[in-house]
Amino acid sequence: MNILKNILSIIGGIIIVGMLVAFVKFDLADKMSKASKLDPKAMGAYMTMFDAVLTSGKSADAMVRRVKINSDVSTEDVIESMKSIAGDANMLQVGDSRMADEYDHAGKRQRYIRILHYCAPNIAKTFIDYSVAYGAFMPCRILIVEDDKGDRWLVTMAMELMLFGGHTLPPEMMKKAEHVRDTMYKMMDLGAKGDF
Repeated sequence: MNILKNILSIIGGIIIVGMLVAFVKFDLADKMSKASKLDPKAMGAYMTMFDAVLTSGKSADAMVRRVKINSDVSTEDVIESMKSIAGDANMLQVGDSRMADEYDHAGKRQRYIRILHYCAPNIAKTFIDYSVAYGAFMPCRILIVEDDKGDRWLVTMAMELMLFGGHTLPPEMMKKAEHVRDTMYKMMDLGAKGDF
């Protein structure tokens, strides 16, 4: 009787292991099939983000792009430069959020924190029509922030995952998405130098 129990236990164990192996293989094959349908640049974009997470240990740091503002350029010149570049690209400044006053209630100087909001309404509508989830990332924002050393930075969302992280966008949408990304990055790169 014990021998029969042991044999049945072994057979049951083999069946369970076989089922687990089959499930893992099927699930992996399913995931690989789905991954093959992503944009060809998707894996590179995800790996770049993952490398940044491994470096800093902070997921938010991996999802942004930063540009240091030249020390000889005033913050107002940066803002004017970005506004001009945005206008040339048919993007509007749709918001300006000052996150901290220059001095607190005790008269102590605080670091500069300001967020400028930009949008191209016709492009925004196209993307929201495609997927309402895009609306959660609108409008595009550029943070102007002073660090603990007094250096100023421009920070925005890295847009590569928005462009390439899923299935390849339809060509006309990709063109519009690249226009927004290129404009935002140009605003930061030239704005940091006070250039137009």
